[in-house]
Amino acid sequence: MKTFGLIGHRLGYSFSRNFFTEKFAKENLADHEYMNFELDNIDEFPKVFEQGKEICGLNCTIPYKQQIMQFLDEIEPEAAQVGAVNTVKIVWNEGKRLLKGFNTDVYGFENSLCPMLQVKHKKALILGTGGASKAIKHVLNKLGIEFISASIEETLFENEIRYNQITEDLLKDYLIIIQATPLGTFPNVDNCPDIPYHAISSDHVLFDLVYNPEETLFLKKGKEQGAKTKNGLEMLHLQAIRAWEIWNA
Repeated sequence: MKTFGLIGHRLGYSFSRNFFTEKFAKENLADHEYMNFELDNIDEFPKVFEQGKEICGLNCTIPYKQQIMQFLDEIEPEAAQVGAVNTVKIVWNEGKRLLKGFNTDVYGFENSLCPMLQVKHKKALILGTGGASKAIKHVLNKLGIEFISASIEETLFENEIRYNQITEDLLKDYLIIIQATPLGTFPNVDNCPDIPYHAISSDHVLFDLVYNPEETLFLKKGKEQGAKTKNGLEMLHLQAIRAWEIWNA
């Protein structure tokens, strides 16, 4: 049995497991399985390979996308640039297992966001500064889009502002708004970032990495102002498809 899986902390509902289990069933890949590997801390990672399973590929989610890098034999240049890995390819060389890290979040986000953009979309506001924002920043840099991030952390770093600095005037320039926090995720569907939604217009693009619920309060408020909106589900699909290509290349 060829085993693929997801490394994480408390996984609960797993998009990846559902996606790949359905994929294996549709494609009659009866000798394939996808499992969740819940780790209390990243030091337990080597134990994944001690369960007698034929591990062929792994996904990795928060909080381990950076921590897993210390266990890898090689990191693909783009993933190294991002500073986070969410896909691990297992390669055998002369009987030795080698682990290579990739970041397919970059592929997923770029290919989900780009169809929404026009020439006027030159500046982006990222809500949140956590691990999820790493791939976003990388893609925006790649596309030549200027960005700032709104932070709730005590210390502000370069290109970071407080939420109370998000003014109507600022939103006139920053026509891309990317929600990269867990705010609004089920069951806390009544939560959304505290920004001046009345300043959003039909020129804006709002992208929410959250996909459950399908329309978060953040997206709903943006849509009411005429903005183009999209949730994170397509990004997840795209990064999963890219991971499958990597594992089978």
